[in-house]
Amino acid sequence: MGRPYSLDLRERVVAAVDKGGMSRRRAAAHFGVGISTVITWMRRLRETGSVRPGKMGGHKPKAISGEHRIWLLQRTGERDFTLRGLVAEFAERGLKVDYRSVWNFVHAEKLSFKKKRGRQRA
Repeated sequence: MGRPYSLDLRERVVAAVDKGGMSRRRAAAHFGVGISTVITWMRRLRETGSVRPGKMGGHKPKAISGEHRIWLLQRTGERDFTLRGLVAEFAERGLKVDYRSVWNFVHAEKLSFKKKRGRQRA
């Protein structure tokens, strides 16, 4: 992952546009940054009053935890399930999760199973 541009560069670019009267495109070319970058910095200055970069990285807690985890463990023990069906059941319970989140949980808890090979038919 890349690092944010320095605060010094951000402030010089914003000052050139805001106080110097330079256009965003011209400032981008002059300082060697992307046009969308300058536009984003100007928006950030307008909305927050600062051009400091936002937080990068960090840990995002798992969506399926606590009471939802307990419910899912009980639910998978009761009857067969499909991952897409579990996503729909979570939506009914008011928790928006995607297919991959459910798959990761089921895989981590070792709840998936392989179908047994069918017997030969007569």
